[in-house]
Amino acid sequence: MTADWDARFEALVRAAAHRFPADADLTPDTELLDWGLDSLAIVGLLAGIEATYGSGLPDEALNYDTLSTPGALWRAVSALPGV
Repeated sequence: MTADWDARFEALVRAAAHRFPADADLTPDTELLDWGLDSLAIVGLLAGIEATYGSGLPDEALNYDTLSTPGALWRAVSALPGV
């Protein structure tokens, strides 16, 4: 499965999942919680998404399923107005 997100999204996710190897491919199925995405990193990631894309995720998207993988998170982000 190939990623269809933009470089800004990938940079945000890589920064939040800080233990993910810099030289490894971030795939839609990468388990972010295994790579350092904890509650503090989630707050930073959500703030970064809002600053980057001009809109925050709706409350109903703030759950384990949405935040568990880059693919799931990108589906939520790409549904934001203007993305």
